[in-house]
Amino acid sequence: MADRKPVSQTQDDAPEGASAAVNYQPKAVEPFSLFTEFDIHLFASGKHFRLYEKFGSHVVTHQGITGTYFAVWAPNAKYVAVVGNFNYWSRGANPLFVRLDSSGIWEGWIPNVGNGEVYKYFIVSQSGEELEKGDPYALKWEEPPSTASVVWDTWYEWKDQEWMENRHAHNKLNAPVSVYEVHLGSWVRDPGNPERRLPVSEFADRLVEHVKQCGFTHVEFMPIMQHPYEPSWGYQITGYYAANTKYGSPQDLMQLFEKLHQNGIGVLLDWVPSHFPGDATGLYHFDGTHLFEHADPRQGYHPDWKSYIFNYGRNEVRSFLLSNAVFWLDRYHADGLRVDAVASMLYLDYSREEGQWVPNAYGGRENLEAISLFRELNEIIYREYPDTQTIAEESTAFPGVSRPVYTGGLGFGMKWMMGWMNDTLKYFEKDPAFRKYHQDQLTFSTVYAFSENFMLPLSHDEVVYGKKALVSKMPGDEWQRFANLRLLYTYMFTHPGTKLLFMGGEFGQTSEWNYQVSLDWHLLQYPPHQGMKAFVKQLNQLYRTEAALFDKSFSPEGFEWIDTQDSENSILIYSRKGNSPKDTLIIALNLTPVPRTNYRIGVPMQGMYTEIFNSDTIGFWGTGQYQNGTYMTDDKAWHGKAYSIGISLPPLAGVVLKVW
Repeated sequence: MADRKPVSQTQDDAPEGASAAVNYQPKAVEPFSLFTEFDIHLFASGKHFRLYEKFGSHVVTHQGITGTYFAVWAPNAKYVAVVGNFNYWSRGANPLFVRLDSSGIWEGWIPNVGNGEVYKYFIVSQSGEELEKGDPYALKWEEPPSTASVVWDTWYEWKDQEWMENRHAHNKLNAPVSVYEVHLGSWVRDPGNPERRLPVSEFADRLVEHVKQCGFTHVEFMPIMQHPYEPSWGYQITGYYAANTKYGSPQDLMQLFEKLHQNGIGVLLDWVPSHFPGDATGLYHFDGTHLFEHADPRQGYHPDWKSYIFNYGRNEVRSFLLSNAVFWLDRYHADGLRVDAVASMLYLDYSREEGQWVPNAYGGRENLEAISLFRELNEIIYREYPDTQTIAEESTAFPGVSRPVYTGGLGFGMKWMMGWMNDTLKYFEKDPAFRKYHQDQLTFSTVYAFSENFMLPLSHDEVVYGKKALVSKMPGDEWQRFANLRLLYTYMFTHPGTKLLFMGGEFGQTSEWNYQVSLDWHLLQYPPHQGMKAFVKQLNQLYRTEAALFDKSFSPEGFEWIDTQDSENSILIYSRKGNSPKDTLIIALNLTPVPRTNYRIGVPMQGMYTEIFNSDTIGFWGTGQYQNGTYMTDDKAWHGKAYSIGISLPPLAGVVLKVW
């Protein structure tokens, strides 16, 4: 049930009649429930995927009085109470009732508590340990370093109906998908006080306009969920159902997403079901036991991130995660989820030495419970929200990540092409004089390019921790570095697969990403950066309008190598094909700073070929000296084709030709 106002609830055993309601004197906590027996059955079976409508805090009217219903899962607790400012943090004022159905749910309604009230759960474990925990289903939290949950709702009057009704056309697999990856806390900061993180309400219009100007089709936000530790960039989540308070209220985020939709831009969210931090107020050791995480550290502790791994085999935890994925699609109108660290979930021995992991029931290394979760997750999402996408960040050769569940796959819509990213960056970092020895680093990706539905990522991970900004990775002087980056992007956008580019890459940011400061927007006053932004805009326009670049993006029928043999000159020629022969494009890449004039290439059909894109254009801060016009084919066989043309290839540049 999406986006509803709080509704009145009436207790079955409450006094009858209006006069009774007027004179009714509520207790400190009233027995009350939003759960049905069927809800409990689904929750315990791992099949409930809308638990956010039941758990957490919900403002409801009971007996004519406004109050809040609280529900929390703590099956191993012997006492649970709600504490907050409203009861002076008294641990004995508002104890909850435990259900008698062995579900482990504690619940109750407290009068005169409404939106904006801060609260925690005070929990006494069976061993007598006393804990204060945030609400796992809270819709809002206090801003760190404060750690309480906040009573809130997700009511919002959406005005993006046109997008929602037609978004299938933008999100389908044979649509152009060019993603702009954004970290909201560092996209821009307060110019008058760079230390001040801006709430999204202060820069939403600017962000939307920038994305629209650059021509991206989608924005992917790094985790917007509540996280207390800023250096985690949002990947250490304590509040899975809460928008990060530092970005504003839930409604502020919804308004940003709505504006993006109104401007024809899709919204993808990073989602992190792989691990969570051990914060005292978070999910870890929630009721005094290992409730959400595996008790065995060989299964429940992540050595790389020093965090804790969900127990995917526990049904209630599965319901928690499945509901959370649905929540962001339902309440926030997200167009898809990029699932983080999938590889770490698929393998029990991920980043572990021998003896540090527990084999599965068959003695293997595959995490069967996580595999089952992914399949169920994707079945639910594509059944309930068929016009969205799920995208796996998966770095291994695990088979069928983006293949349907009914064929034995995991069911994701797309998968990040990490091999392409690694090989491509290694190649472009090389001095052009030595590239002729490494041409296979660019051609190898097409050997496996169609084994999955791949997205080509140049993400935040490639521009941090001493890796340098993309343009700073490139060899040569300033002109060559920018020419190399334009060439890299040309190769990327004409290679099969969808695209993702991290913020700053669109104007050639020269310093590596720092989550604590703004992007270097001042660079846009300089010609190289102006040219890069103009280039990305035109490249996105090419990608969005030329059907050959997306019609068959995941099919070998949409790609053909024309020549990979001229490694001496470091030149690659290939074609992209759409549903119609007239859509065919010819792409030629000159990967050295030496221009090649009258360079002959074979073409698949007779006719007039026109250059429709050139990364060396003056407006892009290129030389502009090797602009090609139109060329009639010669009856001269070349590259195994019956026809050929002779063109000029600019230095460190790519050109795109189309037959007319």
